[in-house]
Amino acid sequence: MKRSDRATIYFLLLPSLMPIVLLSLFPLLRGMYLGFTDARAGRNVDVTFTGLANYQELLQDDLFWSAFKVGLIWAFGVTVLQFFASLGLALLLNQPLRFRGLARVLALVPWAMPPVVVGILWRLVYHPDAGLLNEVLYRVGADGLRTNWLGDFSTALPAVILVGVWAGMPQTTVVLLAGLQGVPKELHEAAETDGASPWQRFRNVTLPSLMPVIVAITSLDFIWNFNSFGLVYVLTQGGPGGKTMLPMLFAYEEAFRYGNYGYAAALGNVMVLIIVALLAIYLRRRLREANQ
Repeated sequence: MKRSDRATIYFLLLPSLMPIVLLSLFPLLRGMYLGFTDARAGRNVDVTFTGLANYQELLQDDLFWSAFKVGLIWAFGVTVLQFFASLGLALLLNQPLRFRGLARVLALVPWAMPPVVVGILWRLVYHPDAGLLNEVLYRVGADGLRTNWLGDFSTALPAVILVGVWAGMPQTTVVLLAGLQGVPKELHEAAETDGASPWQRFRNVTLPSLMPVIVAITSLDFIWNFNSFGLVYVLTQGGPGGKTMLPMLFAYEEAFRYGNYGYAAALGNVMVLIIVALLAIYLRRRLREANQ
């Protein structure tokens, strides 16, 4: 390619690259730098380079390790429950049901709703006095089970995980449904001819054919869920008592509530490294499967 042609290409790409550089790359590099400083709110000058001091403090911070543990529980719980619920829904939507098209559209509704709207909706459902869930329990005679779902230490995290599963099901369902439609019908017909039961056909034909799709979507779901922020922030803001404090929420609190910009940036850098490591594992597995 001629040098003039390359220059033309770069010039045409410039309008697209500038927003990426200004809104993504520059903040990322700025955040990485702040993680090695003592930057705080209200200090525009005299920011001192502190090296690894923030990271040493991070390793000794019990609140961070608590948030990291909650983040793992959240990501694992949402991903696993979301997968099984989505697989069941995908199998149902793959059947020749009446109004199947309408059912598929309705299954996408949670996906179309912003996390803030989902959080507000479920806060109303979980409301201790006027919430739908407690009202249903009262109507069916299970008044003893009524509680403050988002304010109780024992129920806050499971309640939030349930919302995460509901909000993330559509995208996983769509991917699994596409995988189901890609399974050759001849395999099912041959297995049925051999006398295989529906469960045997699912275990020996459908599930092995879906395995690459399952590995891909569950890996990406785990990464997305571990990086969650908006939904849990609207629901509980990390409470009660830090029981739903995710790592990204912890970093947000340090930066915008306490003004510890340098420490919060260090937290963000650690999260970036974790996410990059997870992505590397996923991509390595995908490349290995592609080369087989």
